[in-house]
Amino acid sequence: MDNVAAKTTTAIQATDLGKRYGSFWALKDCNIVVPRGSVTALVGPNGAGKTTLLKLLVDLSSPSAGSATVLGMTPNQSSGYLSEIGYLAQEIPLYSQMTVEKHLAMGAHLDTNWDNGLAVSRLKELKIPMGRPVGKLSGGQRAQVGLALALAKKPKLLLLDEPVAALDPLARVEFLTSLAQAATDAGGELTVVMSSHLLADLERVCDHLILLAAGETQLCDSIEHIIATHKLLVGPRNEATSSPGYSIIKETHAVNETNLLVRLNDKNFRSSSRWHVHDANIEDIVLAYMEQAKQEGDER
Repeated sequence: MDNVAAKTTTAIQATDLGKRYGSFWALKDCNIVVPRGSVTALVGPNGAGKTTLLKLLVDLSSPSAGSATVLGMTPNQSSGYLSEIGYLAQEIPLYSQMTVEKHLAMGAHLDTNWDNGLAVSRLKELKIPMGRPVGKLSGGQRAQVGLALALAKKPKLLLLDEPVAALDPLARVEFLTSLAQAATDAGGELTVVMSSHLLADLERVCDHLILLAAGETQLCDSIEHIIATHKLLVGPRNEATSSPGYSIIKETHAVNETNLLVRLNDKNFRSSSRWHVHDANIEDIVLAYMEQAKQEGDER
């Protein structure tokens, strides 16, 4: 892909990106490509580097190694750059004593691209009281206010750091439904990256996935391709070895059988008669990579 094509099709690209605090690498050798218009799940265990990556992308932190481009630009604090980015931190930073309406007015004052009508219609549809201080709203309502404020900027890239972590199941579903609708309404002009631990929730709205574990990139691809290139092999209990057709990500043994979660190296893979081949779901795949990274980290 040439540079011009990459700029038009890629929202985020990181090459060997890393952040170090003293001798500790919070993020290391991060290599990712996020397509424009995608809704990307950023997943990984605590301490994997998810928040670090998001902060690097909005220039709230400076890299110790490597580089990143966002919408064709190097992250910086210029108004031109920040106007293209919506960022919602995990704690959903709102002023508890200020009403929803006053938050919207402040946003309109600070941002030249502000679409107040979009925010108002979204919040009224959700029946969120505009005159109530946000400190008196429920957690789900505050998350919806934060999302509405971020979207009212009309950003080209929306970064969400654990926005549903503290929400009950119904509030999570409502938030993700709103997010999916916003992405659809944008007609491919909005790219979303959302970090979370809740894989089942993310699978409902995301089409792309980044997995960080042990501070490094384990997966970065479309969810469809990840599922297509991973299989569960079940056969008689035996010691298993990788073959030219696949690499073993996770191996487990029961009394009479062996289960392998494998990544296919050959798109024309055909298993031997020893194995029964089953599809793997995205949660099983992600957990297998996380366990593998943890084991490798423990062995170092």
